[in-house]
Amino acid sequence: MKNFIQLLTYFRIIAGPIIFILILISQNYGLALVILLLASISDYWDGYLARKYSLTSIEGAVLDPIADKILITFTIIALSLDLASTYVAFLGSIMLAREYWVSALRDLNAREGNASATQVTFLAKIKTFVQLATLILFLLGLFLGSALTLFIANLFLFLALIITIQTGLSYTIATFKR
Repeated sequence: MKNFIQLLTYFRIIAGPIIFILILISQNYGLALVILLLASISDYWDGYLARKYSLTSIEGAVLDPIADKILITFTIIALSLDLASTYVAFLGSIMLAREYWVSALRDLNAREGNASATQVTFLAKIKTFVQLATLILFLLGLFLGSALTLFIANLFLFLALIITIQTGLSYTIATFKR
């Protein structure tokens, strides 16, 4: 079971570049959508199974958020380029900057024995869900050729940005509160 859980995490790591290629080189939005859906589901299942079978590990705790960041980074960049959208690129860049900032905070807190300041919160899990749902909506809109779905995806992107900023601020305040 431990190997299966690790496989789910590694799947998200390799899914990012594959989705990037599918979007930008072959414009195969359908397959990119399927892979993103599977990767999104794997994000839930690897954590659930690790907790259920008491197989949580330091490696998993480190790799899981990195896998999410890789998946989201490749997909946001590919969508920004494919859609030629300054809006998606700018909001996506802010979201990615927060991801790297929080990674730096986690490293700082680990070194200073303050890891609890950046433990994953429920709102951070909601943030990841909304980010992935947003990217799924973009790919669905491209696959269907639906301007309405792309418009809704743009609204979701703004919502994801707000939640992303909020969680980043929470982690920052918790880190420097002492």
